[in-house]
Amino acid sequence: MKGASTQVVPINRNRLLDRFIKYVKIDTAANPFTDEYPSSHGQFELGKILLEELLQLGVDDAHQDENGLIWGTLLSNVGHDSPTIGLVAHLDTSPEAPSKNISPQVVECYDGNDLCFANGETLTVEECPELRDLQGKTLVCSGGDTLLGGDDKAGVAIIMELVTSLVENPNIKRGPIKILMTCDEEIGRGTDKIDLQKLNANVAYTIDGGGAGVVDTETFSADAVRVHFKGKNIHPAIAKGRMVNAIRAAGDFLAKLPSDECSPESTEGREGFIHAYGISGGVGEATIEILLRSFETVQLTEFAKYLTEISDQVRQQFPGLEVTLEITKQYRNLRDSLVNLPAAVELPCRAFELLARPYERAIIRGGTDGSQLSEKGLPTPNLSSGQHQIHSTKEFACLDEMIEAIEHLQILAQLWANERIDH
Repeated sequence: MKGASTQVVPINRNRLLDRFIKYVKIDTAANPFTDEYPSSHGQFELGKILLEELLQLGVDDAHQDENGLIWGTLLSNVGHDSPTIGLVAHLDTSPEAPSKNISPQVVECYDGNDLCFANGETLTVEECPELRDLQGKTLVCSGGDTLLGGDDKAGVAIIMELVTSLVENPNIKRGPIKILMTCDEEIGRGTDKIDLQKLNANVAYTIDGGGAGVVDTETFSADAVRVHFKGKNIHPAIAKGRMVNAIRAAGDFLAKLPSDECSPESTEGREGFIHAYGISGGVGEATIEILLRSFETVQLTEFAKYLTEISDQVRQQFPGLEVTLEITKQYRNLRDSLVNLPAAVELPCRAFELLARPYERAIIRGGTDGSQLSEKGLPTPNLSSGQHQIHSTKEFACLDEMIEAIEHLQILAQLWANERIDH
C-alpha cells in the first residue's frame, strides 16, 4: 500500500503467531509481595530470549541491563535528523490470575459464536460484545485455567515483529527507533528503572492497548492510600472498657465509604472512584489499602480530604484509637503532558487515515507506563495491541489486530522519519 510517501510490507503471519505463543508460555507474572526488581525470574528469562532475537537481527547495541530491562536501537536510514521514537512494552503479566503452565489455544476463522475454552469454560458474546466484530479472524486464548498474557506480550510480539520487518525491508524509511521492554508494570514499578537520558527519545508509544484502532490520550490520575488503625488488644475476658478493636474500626471505616457512587462498581466513562481493595490485621492493628482514581488530578485531593473526614469520625467512635493515612502519589493523567507535543497524537491518527482504517482517540480507566513517562517529560500515548478480557482466565488476543498494529507502526515510523529536528 502506498500513500503520502509511505508503504506497508506484508507481515509474516505464522512467524508472528509462533513468536507470540512462545512468549506467553513463559510465566512472567509480577510479584507484588517482594521488593526485588524485577519481581519474578520469568521476566529475566523472557528478556534473554528477546535479547538473542534482537542480536540475531543485527541490533548491535541490544542488551539486558542489571534490572532486566531490554534495550536496543534501530538506526535511522534517512539522510536528515528526524525525531527519535521509543516503542515500549512490558514483560510482566498480571498477578491477578494464575499464570503457570499456560497452554495457548488457537482458534482459526472464529465463527462469531460463544468462545469455548479447553477446560469447558465459555465466554459469551453477551459478556464480551467485541467478539461480534472478530468473526473470521484468528484468536489466541488461554486454556481457561490461566490468563493468556496478551497484556502485554501482544505488545512485545508486535514490537519484535515490527523490528524484524523493518530490518528485512530497509527500503521502509525510518528515523532512529528505540526499543524498550520494561518489567513490573502491572504492580506500578514499570518506569522505576528507566533512564530517560539513556533512552534519548523525543516521543514514545506504549504498545499496551486493547482491540484495534485506538490512540489512548488520557489515563486516570492516581494515588494510593494506606489507612492504618492502631487499637489496644487485651484478652476478651477482661476487655470491657479496655479493648480498642482496630479491625472493628476498620470495618466501620469501610462501611462509611460510598457504594452506590464513587466506587468502581458504580462508575464509568470519566467518573473517578475510591476503591478499597485490601484489608489485613486484627484487634491490635489493622490496615486498609485504597486506590484513588480520577481524570482530574485535583479530585484526588478532594478524595483524600473525604477519607480524612471519615477517619476522624471513626476515631471519635472508638476512644483511644489511632488512625493514620499514608498517601502515595502513583501517576498522573497522560493528557497533562501530551499538550507539549501535539504530533505525538496527530501522527498515529494520520497513520490510521493513510491506512483508511477507522480509529478513535480514547481514555483509559487505568494507567500505563506512558502516564509516568509523560509526566517525566517524554510524551507517550498508548496504542492498541489486540488484547481482550485482560487479567482474566478468559483472556484472548486477536492475531489479525496484532498484524494491523504492526502495519500501523510501519506507517507511523515513516511519518516520524519525514519530520525534522530543528537545531
